[in-house]
Amino acid sequence: MTLAIMQPYFLPYIGYMQLMSAVDTFVLYDDVAFINRGWINRNKLLINGQEHLFTVPLKDASQNKRINEVHLADDPKWRSKLLKTIEQGYRKAPYYGTVMPLTEKIINFATDSIADLIHFSLVELNQYLGLTTRLVASSTVYNNGHLRAQERILDICRQENASRYINPIGGTELYDKPTFTAASIELNFIKAKRVEYPQFNRSGNEFIPWLSVLDALMFNDVAAVRTMLGEYELV
Repeated sequence: MTLAIMQPYFLPYIGYMQLMSAVDTFVLYDDVAFINRGWINRNKLLINGQEHLFTVPLKDASQNKRINEVHLADDPKWRSKLLKTIEQGYRKAPYYGTVMPLTEKIINFATDSIADLIHFSLVELNQYLGLTTRLVASSTVYNNGHLRAQERILDICRQENASRYINPIGGTELYDKPTFTAASIELNFIKAKRVEYPQFNRSGNEFIPWLSVLDALMFNDVAAVRTMLGEYELV
């Protein structure tokens, strides 16, 4: 069984989805410290031909809190505002008609927890793309918060009986292959390849990469996005 562990990101870029599609079980690492100005509640869209950063507003977010302890802002207007921004940016995209209902379902999900909103969103994206990856919130299962860094990752792998662990390429300095091998676990790192596709036939303009997966979904059918999810290498 192949496993990956990653902090929950809202409507993440396609590299995140590649990691999710590459494994059997994907653990949402939601009982670790919240990162201010990270990607947990932010991502990028294509608005008026330009990269646009959107943020889901939070209530009293702090790096002294765990991700699953952080709540959404009390004012619900952010949902309609974000949907309006997405509508304005993508209403002429070829797959807007099928992707926008999914987007509305995700953004309007009734919760005050950023962790729960992200969990729900990733389940919905998985279903839309026909992925079978099992999603697990770390806060609900493993009871190993006393462990740190690599030891906690190894413990989750053991509890899940994982034979392979895949981590983003940025973690090569954090994890030690011999240590995983000693635990009978193969350690790989995923390196995303750059994927490109037409964005409103922007002739003369460079492709804007690494936007939210919503961008890829708005311009491509499911089969094409599934192909993009395989554009990576394991090292």
